[in-house]
Amino acid sequence: MKTWLITGGAGFIGSALLRTAIEGGHRCIVLDKLTYAGQIQNIKSVINGESAVFIKGDICDSNLVTTLLKEYQVDYIVNLAAETHVDTSISDPGKFIDTNISGTYRLLEAAREYWVNLNPEKKRFFRFLHVSTDEVFGELNDSGIFSETTAYAPRSPYSASKAAADHLVQSWHHTFGLPTIVTLSSNNYGPRQFPEKLIPRMISCAIREANLPVYGQGLNIRDWIYVDDHTRGLNLALEFGKPGASYCFGGKSERKNIDVVNSIAMNLNTLKPRKNGANYKDLISFVEDRPGHDYRYAIDSAKAERDLGFTLVTNFEDGLRKTIMWYLSNAAWLKDIAI
Repeated sequence: MKTWLITGGAGFIGSALLRTAIEGGHRCIVLDKLTYAGQIQNIKSVINGESAVFIKGDICDSNLVTTLLKEYQVDYIVNLAAETHVDTSISDPGKFIDTNISGTYRLLEAAREYWVNLNPEKKRFFRFLHVSTDEVFGELNDSGIFSETTAYAPRSPYSASKAAADHLVQSWHHTFGLPTIVTLSSNNYGPRQFPEKLIPRMISCAIREANLPVYGQGLNIRDWIYVDDHTRGLNLALEFGKPGASYCFGGKSERKNIDVVNSIAMNLNTLKPRKNGANYKDLISFVEDRPGHDYRYAIDSAKAERDLGFTLVTNFEDGLRKTIMWYLSNAAWLKDIAI
């Protein structure tokens, strides 16, 4: 059993990772500021004060982080605390600088102070895992794929802030010896994702009989990974990852945005037919594209497959249907936080 500090653990990926860790027999301390995307209802059912403890707080609060590390004798730090929505980073980039860059720096410093004072055995197994995104690599044309050796070329305030955080994490390993690992994944989807992201937004709009707003002509391409596949990869990186290394997790499921929206509509036609009998595709509306919208992302998991034993369990069609069914079965959750 290890003790994990999961920052941003009440968010979408964080709450899924929390469940993965608990199922593995570990104890988890969740630190979350509970901004709009961090929802206490995401974790309420598993917080019990023993195997899972919740602390409301900010990773920028160095004193709080230091206290938690010492009080709970943490073995693993997993940093998922971040501002993540590209559109918001365009309209309000300051908060992305504060949390994603300054917050990561303060977390690293608290971790380093804690790590250097650990006994040799505990120090040897300590890990700081920083969860990043394929968006730090920029965009691809119709060919090519991102990997751990791809040069960083962020193109939005969000991806630039994550790239800066990645470089900080890597430099704390190379300069100070802190045993850090960076992971980068393609677009996640699944239960409990805040409805600012494409898939939950389309589901939310559809079940409210609202228009389904698609940027441009919906031709931008993303690779999709089911969130539970991603969190299993994070667990493998903690167990088997090499300090100082980075690992990519992709879903091998590239789709045009319009094809994803059409698939959502097709599933909903069966799972929740419209009262007027019409097709959900009729709700699709094309809206002005966002500034600097990257054309295509795709990511190669070969290193993680080879070095960590990472495999995908859920294909996109099954994962999308499970996701839609979760939102249909959790209307109260969606109603409380819908935007």
